Amino acid sequence: MSCTWHTGLRRGGGGRDGHGSGPPRTLPVSQDDFVGRIVDGTQTTGAQRRVLVVEDDQTITQAIAARLQAEGFQVRTAGDGPAAVEAARAWQPDLLVLDVMLPGYDGHEVCRRVQADRPVPVLMLTARDEETDMLVGLGVGADDYMTKPFSMRELAARVHVLLRRVERAATAAHSPRGAAIQLGDLEIDHAQRRVRVGGADVHLTPTEFELLVCLAQQPRAVLSREQLLAEVWDWADASGTRTVDSHVKALRRKIGADRIRTVHGVGYALETPTA
Repeated sequence: MSCTWHTGLRRGGGGRDGHGSGPPRTLPVSQDDFVGRIVDGTQTTGAQRRVLVVEDDQTITQAIAARLQAEGFQVRTAGDGPAAVEAARAWQPDLLVLDVMLPGYDGHEVCRRVQADRPVPVLMLTARDEETDMLVGLGVGADDYMTKPFSMRELAARVHVLLRRVERAATAAHSPRGAAIQLGDLEIDHAQRRVRVGGADVHLTPTEFELLVCLAQQPRAVLSREQLLAEVWDWADASGTRTVDSHVKALRRKIGADRIRTVHGVGYALETPTA
């Protein structure tokens, strides 16, 4: 079942029926929500990973929660900014699905506060297809974003991808491939997931870190957007090339714009210092 909701759904009262106040709650799952549990041809399972859904529209919240519960995740919800931060601290979720427009304080502020407590993957939802909004989200620690309206099938797939990326990063940190990389004054410590530029620590989101490592493992080599999508996002098609572009822009802001070269119509390359 590919369920797509539209922006015509009524917004407003979702966060006021006990949805945004008090403790986060788990929503029931109907039998119909178990249809379509195959994502990209493989059986998927949440393995009881915890996902906190932060959205002030109950209709949207219920649709997301039902789909993720059908995928095997534990799901709790919050309907405003303060409730989201409190739930994240108390429940320690493995991932956040976070709307930008929220009562209290917005999703960007929620993301900033949650990431200050502990790193956690964040999938942001935005109603505005504006790159500046997306860059703000990436700048405060979001790992991915989806523009409304979207399909529940794609949302579930992206949640799985984000969590697989975290698991893969943890494995890579303890493998020979996870050895430190140094390119001039750029240092990447895979084991500690730490990046320094000129000796100063640079905070990167998990996605930004994986993107930088992917580029750094083949310095000066031009990697296409499709290659980066496959390596970093586990996407098999070119539908997310704009995602690559936005993450590269956010990464440039943190490590220096001149370090990543754009090859127009192809992709990107990480520059190395010349003798």
